[in-house]
Amino acid sequence: MTTESDALADLDPFEIFDDEARRLDRFFSSLDDQGWSRPSRCAGWSVRDVLGHLAGEELYNQACLDGDLEGFFDMLAREGVGGGFEAFNEWCVRRRHNRPVEDVLEEWRTKNAETRRRMRALGRDAMLSTSAGPYPAGLQAFHYDSEYATHADDVGAPVTQEEAEARLAWRARVSEFVLDETGSPAFVEPEGDRIAVSVGDVEARLTPADFVEATVGRLPADHPMDPRVRNALRCLA
Repeated sequence: MTTESDALADLDPFEIFDDEARRLDRFFSSLDDQGWSRPSRCAGWSVRDVLGHLAGEELYNQACLDGDLEGFFDMLAREGVGGGFEAFNEWCVRRRHNRPVEDVLEEWRTKNAETRRRMRALGRDAMLSTSAGPYPAGLQAFHYDSEYATHADDVGAPVTQEEAEARLAWRARVSEFVLDETGSPAFVEPEGDRIAVSVGDVEARLTPADFVEATVGRLPADHPMDPRVRNALRCLA
């Protein structure tokens, strides 16, 4: 299995986390009522719902930092939230649906800033409690980086031309790492300006953008990618 040290060592997961959080904050801070109610790419969720998800998710993020996942899951049980993280995500959105959006934004802004500060203070090699077991804080940050970049795209947060190329490059590298880490049957290899993917005897040559979108489950339903490749690539959603 590829290790973080040789695959992603030249990337700073905490700086990327800061960048993507700032992108979302700038975008959310610019919205009016119509902007908040606009549909996102997340099925059934408005832009406001994405914010509610991100704010609620900090309960889990900080439980990991506190080493108190038992308390986190006990809280969900008391709230009657069953069905794994999908049910948790929907609960986070519902719980904040009737609160003033300014309050939800401030909740997310404050809690996420604390999460980013504490993770940076731990350092990339420190072990963090997660639902999947102990995991390096740096690698966990890369997962958060991918999620924040995905949700920024979901809500239409702007990406400047100057940063787009580097942003796509780190996202593709993180996606390739996670595919290897999770034991995906997809074999991935850069090939010029494309990424070659093979799953058994099925092959595809994807643009880096389509590769990243496939790994986060955001390819359009009518994309001609073979379903076997699509399923094998989905690893970050």
